[in-house]
Amino acid sequence: MADVYRLAGGGYQALAAMEQFLQGSGVPRHILELVRLRTGQINGCATCVDLHAHRSHEAGESNERLWAVAAWREAPYFTDQERAALALTEAATRIADNPDGVPDEIWEQAAKHFDESSLAALVMAIASANAWNRINVTTRRTAGSYR
Repeated sequence: MADVYRLAGGGYQALAAMEQFLQGSGVPRHILELVRLRTGQINGCATCVDLHAHRSHEAGESNERLWAVAAWREAPYFTDQERAALALTEAATRIADNPDGVPDEIWEQAAKHFDESSLAALVMAIASANAWNRINVTTRRTAGSYR
């Protein structure tokens, strides 16, 4: 497969700029990583699942929480704020599964836990994670290739 990141350097730089924005957005880093991990799981992006599980672990995330992200609804390890972010992540990532888009109750729950600017940044984080996933899955990047 073509090295899309090298061949479309301007696009890569734009996505990298989004990541820089997100780091200063006020959304807690661990929530950004959970969102990225869950998006990668949904989209089958082994590269992103591997990358964000490692980054989360290196930042102090417990193995129990990382193992439970795919089943976050049933796991007791997540705060209400994290659950709201994960629910929004799933709804926005699976937007084609719902003809009305993100359900109001999911948006309203997220709005209870994030101020307007943080909520906007969270939406951008979800969109960015989906973009990275689609590039990596399309070009068949392998887990660990970023290391």
